[in-house]
Amino acid sequence: MELNIQMIAVGKLKESYLKQGIAEYVKRLGPYAKLQIVEVPDEKAPESMSAAEEAQVKQREGERILAQLRSDAYVVALAIEGRLLSSEEFARHVQDLATYGRSSVAFVIGGSLGLAPDVLARADLKLSFGRMTLPHQLMRLVLVEQIYRAFKVMRREPYHK
Repeated sequence: MELNIQMIAVGKLKESYLKQGIAEYVKRLGPYAKLQIVEVPDEKAPESMSAAEEAQVKQREGERILAQLRSDAYVVALAIEGRLLSSEEFARHVQDLATYGRSSVAFVIGGSLGLAPDVLARADLKLSFGRMTLPHQLMRLVLVEQIYRAFKVMRREPYHK
């Protein structure tokens, strides 16, 4: 069964080098899965905000994310406080989803302030790529590379670096 993978990300990707890298991995993923990238608008946020203003920004972005999620989607939210998995563990997790009939998987990348509580509550898995903060635009490239790597691991195919 082919997995339908959705990557929902806050904000527009502007950097051409990131766009090129993502396009390359999307192309490599083609034989294994269908990947759709959905960008939801980010909220304009001044440099200094109160906690209440930050919560409001995250909530608005969160509503846009939730509107894009299919009701049957298995949702993976990228969050610093989430579970740490090795590439092999991640591959097994993706394989298990396909094996047990979860044909729709959505990966969610929040904006610069992170994800709203509603989005985290909707997540079936909170996934961390480490305790370091990475730019959310760069996270898209890292994520799509790991999804591609997962399919190579699942099929026991060599990974071309």
